[in-house]
Amino acid sequence: MSKPDELLVDVAALVESGSSNQMSLTVVAGGAVITGRLAPEAVWRQRVSEVLADSAQLGEFAAAFTAAARKEGPPTHLHFHVARILQGSVGIPETGGMYRVAIEDVSAWTMGDFSYSDR
Repeated sequence: MSKPDELLVDVAALVESGSSNQMSLTVVAGGAVITGRLAPEAVWRQRVSEVLADSAQLGEFAAAFTAAARKEGPPTHLHFHVARILQGSVGIPETGGMYRVAIEDVSAWTMGDFSYSDR
């Protein structure tokens, strides 16, 4: 999108305000379908930092996610947790991952998350 969808920015702002971390959303960005729950950026960064800190190979990157402070103005990114990229009848990863998506890159979205099935 050349101009981010104002309604999507409002939804992201409500999540950022701490009103709820239960908002499920599905977006199309760069041709990928991503579905999951939104989290405030600070919560998302903390969780990514914890995962990296627990890794012998990636631990040194953990600090990059704890150092950044929230900037002023409306949200520019969506922060998904327990999320999957949908590809056919498969969700990657099956257990859910953490994704950061620029709101300006979202070409379509809907409330709720999609399930997938191989049946």
